Amino acid sequence: MNPSGSMGISTIKQPCCRLIITSRASSMFGFSSPKMGFNNLLKTRKLGHDRLISSCSAASSASRIMGFRSMIDPSCRVTRVNWGQARVFSGYCCCGDGFRRRVSVISNVASDIRRRHSTSVDGNRVNEKGFENIYVQGGLNLKPLVVERIERDVEFGENEGKASRREEERREGEEPNGVETSSVDVNNDTEESINGLRYKKELSEIEKEAWDLLNESVVTYCGSPVGTVAANDPNDKSPLNYDQVFIRDFVPSALAFLLKGEGEIVRNFLLHTLQLQSWEKTVDCYSPGQGLMPASFKVRTVPLDGSNGAFEEVLDPDFGESAIGRVAPVDSGLWWIILLRSYGRITGDYALQERVDIQTGIKLILNLCLADGFDMFPSLLVTDGSCMIDRRMGIHGHPLEIQALFYAALRSALEMLTVDDGSKNLIRAVNNRLSALSFHIREYYWVDGKKINEIYRYKTEEYSTNATNKFNIYPEQIPTWLVDWFPEKGGYLIGNLQPAHMDFRFFTLGNLWSIVSSLGTQKQNQGILNLIEDKWGDLMGEMPMKICYPSLDYEEWRIITGCDPKNTPWSYHNGGSWPTLLWQFTLACIKMGRPELAEKAVAQVEKKLSKDKWPEYYDTRNGRFIGKQARLNQTWTIAGYLTSKMLLDNPQLASLLMWEEDLELLETCICALSKTARTKCSRGAARSQILV
Repeated sequence: MNPSGSMGISTIKQPCCRLIITSRASSMFGFSSPKMGFNNLLKTRKLGHDRLISSCSAASSASRIMGFRSMIDPSCRVTRVNWGQARVFSGYCCCGDGFRRRVSVISNVASDIRRRHSTSVDGNRVNEKGFENIYVQGGLNLKPLVVERIERDVEFGENEGKASRREEERREGEEPNGVETSSVDVNNDTEESINGLRYKKELSEIEKEAWDLLNESVVTYCGSPVGTVAANDPNDKSPLNYDQVFIRDFVPSALAFLLKGEGEIVRNFLLHTLQLQSWEKTVDCYSPGQGLMPASFKVRTVPLDGSNGAFEEVLDPDFGESAIGRVAPVDSGLWWIILLRSYGRITGDYALQERVDIQTGIKLILNLCLADGFDMFPSLLVTDGSCMIDRRMGIHGHPLEIQALFYAALRSALEMLTVDDGSKNLIRAVNNRLSALSFHIREYYWVDGKKINEIYRYKTEEYSTNATNKFNIYPEQIPTWLVDWFPEKGGYLIGNLQPAHMDFRFFTLGNLWSIVSSLGTQKQNQGILNLIEDKWGDLMGEMPMKICYPSLDYEEWRIITGCDPKNTPWSYHNGGSWPTLLWQFTLACIKMGRPELAEKAVAQVEKKLSKDKWPEYYDTRNGRFIGKQARLNQTWTIAGYLTSKMLLDNPQLASLLMWEEDLELLETCICALSKTARTKCSRGAARSQILV
């Protein structure tokens, strides 16, 4: 890859790949498995473990994907192995008749029934057995579905994408929107067209440098880009896992490429990480849920046994079994769904969302998140270190960051799920969870001056369904720093809520995503930005912006972090300053009509980022020093800056990445499904707050 040029115009020598892919049951989609109509296409190869392997020969052929068009090298052979799990895949092969033959699984096209049509209340309970069986019917030991189709001129990435977009626009009554893409040279003036919005802009020196570094961080797999490494510091002698592709870290890189008009790398990333989802994941003889997405993966090149000069590339994922603390990445699946929605809305390639394997992946993630348990709350219960804060920081329970991403992922899935008999129960469950979650966060996580005074006067030990202090919060939990720190106007969503525990720390990512996804009310969202503006010196300092405020000090640090030497006060996750949060702050500001705040933050980081070589994070209370263990040339720092710049230059594009308030969700209440008089809804007393 030419680091100084555009990824969209370079030519990569690409070796032949033989993909070995696990499979899941196909009967869940209501299809039968037809016989194969041609020979030598599907071959079986026994492996001792679930691995997606690419065997690459020394001979290579040039192949390149331009713009948003996607095509697989015609010399590739696709192999499917059924190991009791389901997977679907689409690819091409060279056939003896001279045609390139496409093998694919064809999904049901979403009907024009609106997804939220199924929110109507009926007698079916969400926890019915039918809900448990919507993913796999008839067991797992079934033959995979393969539907063959011959195409003489293979340009399905473009044609199907346009057809799907036209169909979507027809349903919504929109005028057709042509999506034109052009490869961009970062050394010249930039002219782009995304969803019909055209602009021309000359890049500054710092933007050119950032694009060069971002292109240098791209990871290829069998000659195709599949992601970006976490950091590309040439002086780092011990990269640990910073040389891997992280799902959460790649999101700002993906948005930068999409906004620039380059969708190939994002499409490849989505498909390859989807294939990793089906791998067997075992830690100490225990396997987590099937829908778990990896935290990261690495492309490894190893010699091929018995071959002279041949090699194979192996995608090696980490599902948490190698992570510090062995914590599963709960946020990876949520980020994947959010990125899938963003890809479709920016590129217009809605056909990717409608693929059966994509639909299956979405359902598996939702199945994992919506599984019944012992919890009494609609929020997700997770362990410490299961998100961006991936070390012990006292966020176990129901951290705001996970709840905000969960809400955004549910809303994204609701837009993308195809509506059919097999998904209606799932869609109903998603709607009910969205309604309950929005009420829960808005009512119980929000604090402002009035709410703090209310908590200060709480009565405790209330035993009643009509209790005011439902979580038995003791007023003595209100920290002394909060009383003097709280501004006259504004407020925020607290970091965590559990029985007898409120974490009053301000966690930036959760609050920003509550704005972007409309998890908070309009008044609450404005209050969050008011707080950030009023406390700019504390939350922004010299380098925007604090991951949380304040830091844990002294005895709190020793007890809660376990004396973590990396999370010392005002460092790393314990009150460190993270420039990558800039793009999410920019998105929130544009959504609330206050882009001047984001422009101020961007101007602030431009003074230091390039000079400091794009660090991962900054230390000290004001964010003055480069973090003591921060990697340089941190990719999501670079990508976060570029995404912020492009969103500010073209605020119309920000609307593709956010969600507006959905008042219909607020009217949906699962209590209406109950036939017992014992269940009483608590929304009546709080409805005035909810609908603000």
